[in-house]
Amino acid sequence: MNCLILEDEPLAVKILQDYLVHAPQLNLRAVCENGLDALHVLANEKMDVLFVDVNMPKMNGIEFIKSLKGDYYTILTTAYDDFALEGYKLNVVDYLLKPIELERFLQAIEKVMKLHALKKQYAESIVNEPAFLFFNVDKRQVKIYLKDIVYIESLKDYVRIHLLDSSIVTKYQIGSLYNVLGKDQFVRIHKSYLVSMDKIQSVSAAQILVGSTRLPVGRIYKKELDRCFSKLANGLI
Repeated sequence: MNCLILEDEPLAVKILQDYLVHAPQLNLRAVCENGLDALHVLANEKMDVLFVDVNMPKMNGIEFIKSLKGDYYTILTTAYDDFALEGYKLNVVDYLLKPIELERFLQAIEKVMKLHALKKQYAESIVNEPAFLFFNVDKRQVKIYLKDIVYIESLKDYVRIHLLDSSIVTKYQIGSLYNVLGKDQFVRIHKSYLVSMDKIQSVSAAQILVGSTRLPVGRIYKKELDRCFSKLANGLI
């Protein structure tokens, strides 16, 4: 997969370049010193993975990510942990604190590859039968049909997937899994919950009802929920 580094510190660029030698799955195609240059590259060349520094001239990394139109695996890099929550809301794949260690860098790449494999699997499943994904559960690969998912609950680095008649726990961060599942069939209503749109029975300002379960609606996710219902009402989902 092609990748781009958005970083204005030469030493930080050199470290990432050296680390990418240990990640043959990625092909470094561009290095940019500011967000405007990076947007120009993205408009003219296909990229898959973006390494984005937060503190940047002209346009900071958070603003850059918010301006993106395509679908990318984004990894934030920064010397400060103040932006962790913002990155969480933007569904970045990982958040690397400088100085970045090689082991931690490779963990981030492993997350990218797992998500990429899930996306490919999802795309292939749509052609052959109802959409499904395989999840690692107790060292077994368990097949889950997306139509059977009621909601997904965050357990920090794990998620509990609540199904029609059971549940499973697997190692995924909820924001990354949301990027795989897509924003039409599922909606994020809270930092800890994803819900299947067709399983929602009622909605109020502060909570929704799915089956017999009431779940809270986070204030910052209310707009996303409204967006999904607007598309549903207009027949776009």
